[in-house]
Amino acid sequence: MSGNNELRNKNDSGLQDWELVCSLNKKRELVFGSDETLSNAIRRGADLRIYTEFRHSEHIDRTSKNPELVQEVSDFRVTYLMENRWVAGIMNLRQPVALMGEGFGPRPSMSFFMYNQNGLQSIARPHLDGLPIQAQPDFSLNTDPNSHYFDWWDGETNAPSHNFVYDFETYQFMVHDVWKEVFSHEDDGTVISGSVEDLARECASGRDVKVAIRGLCSDLLAGSDQNMEHEVFVHVGSNYFYTKQKLFWGGTQPVVRVRPSIPIRYESKNWDFGWLLVRTDGHVARWLVDPYTLKFKKSQTRHAIRWFVR
Repeated sequence: MSGNNELRNKNDSGLQDWELVCSLNKKRELVFGSDETLSNAIRRGADLRIYTEFRHSEHIDRTSKNPELVQEVSDFRVTYLMENRWVAGIMNLRQPVALMGEGFGPRPSMSFFMYNQNGLQSIARPHLDGLPIQAQPDFSLNTDPNSHYFDWWDGETNAPSHNFVYDFETYQFMVHDVWKEVFSHEDDGTVISGSVEDLARECASGRDVKVAIRGLCSDLLAGSDQNMEHEVFVHVGSNYFYTKQKLFWGGTQPVVRVRPSIPIRYESKNWDFGWLLVRTDGHVARWLVDPYTLKFKKSQTRHAIRWFVR
């Protein structure tokens, strides 16, 4: 399975299934599919989920005698396509959980887990409770042979992050490739393809909306000699069409912005999160959160956008 794979699987109800497009083994070696198939699907607006496997006594509780195999499937509602070829996904709605415990972790925070297509994992964790800062953990005390920590950023701030690999038994990248691009435009609103009327009509019929925003994180490259082309895909939850002005607005789900790179990583002050109000003339209103202070700041930018429906 490679290249522009157009395979469409359907279950007994006639609805399209999720499709496995590439898989890595425990050493993060590609054993099925291709990176190209994954990036082609994400470019078309496909949703991303990743299936992994681990042992409870190895990953959840090292003191446990329960070696039970755990199957995990996670939803990555924010996806990145960098240089039109490299995919990363971020869990944008996740709180930390404590399996076989009280249900949730000890402190309320966002768990912005990020997975690259090569299996590199990262997490940024802005705490939401306003409690005093906790000390940086000593990863040298970790005895889990499946965990490999590469760095630790901002351990004594409200927003620690780090990049790592956990050697899951398997990594399976699955896509739901059912989105249809109906409208796209430049950052000044110049139409590239489709029409805003098509977008509004599809939305009014009850279809979901998703956007791909080109260069959303370009300001995070300030001071860097990089100029990495990238698109950020995020679901739109509320939509508004001004019928006389022919102007369509969309309010997104929370989006996590990270300085583009290949692979993409969290580092000190290279990320933030917040909400966007995007418009079909290229205008993007941002209400972003400084993860270190939890203070909100409003700003406005302009971007080329592609609009999808399903």
